[in-house]
Amino acid sequence: MNIAVLGTGVVGRTIATKLVELGHSVRMGSRSADNPKAIEWAASAGENGSHGTFADAAAFGQVVFLCLLGAGTLEALELAEEDNVDDKIIIDITNPLDFSKADFARGIGPTLYISGGGDSLGEQVQRRVPGAHVVKALNTVTANIMVNPGMLSGHHHLFICGNNAEAKSQVSGWLREWFGWESILDIGDITGARATEGQMLLWLKLWGALGTPNFNLQVVR
Repeated sequence: MNIAVLGTGVVGRTIATKLVELGHSVRMGSRSADNPKAIEWAASAGENGSHGTFADAAAFGQVVFLCLLGAGTLEALELAEEDNVDDKIIIDITNPLDFSKADFARGIGPTLYISGGGDSLGEQVQRRVPGAHVVKALNTVTANIMVNPGMLSGHHHLFICGNNAEAKSQVSGWLREWFGWESILDIGDITGARATEGQMLLWLKLWGALGTPNFNLQVVR
């Protein structure tokens, strides 16, 4: 499958590398065609890895992974061009995190910002590209666990949400097949992103308390 990964950070590179290892053709998108991180990743990925602008990648991908910092997400979608994602599934991994006052050396992580309208970044993404099928997923765990949930012992859950039931079913299948996720909970329409993005408040505190980002939550009933 041809897959677009928008974003050159740790999450984007982790997702893109895993997909190439599985035999998919992946194009990493960024603001410019000569982004050094994207060039470096494509060179290391072999013949199934390529790079380009956000628009290049979005046009290439049959499915799009959105792996961007929250603050730049909507602008990146504008650069990707709406026509390039119409009727495609967008797997939205973004979180509305503000890194402006983060100081990891002093144990100060990013903070969560909420839009003036009180909605989620996932909802804003869906409004920005109404012809696409946005599925919020993977944003509640760190990058390594996204592609390898088996690194944690026992059962633990991944939450997804989105407006299109068929798209969510397809994404759930991909997450099981590609990354090994066994326990996936569909929490409803895209407004559910308010909850999963809000979970970052707890996630950041747990990271500080546990001293590692390698953890997840299990829902028991």
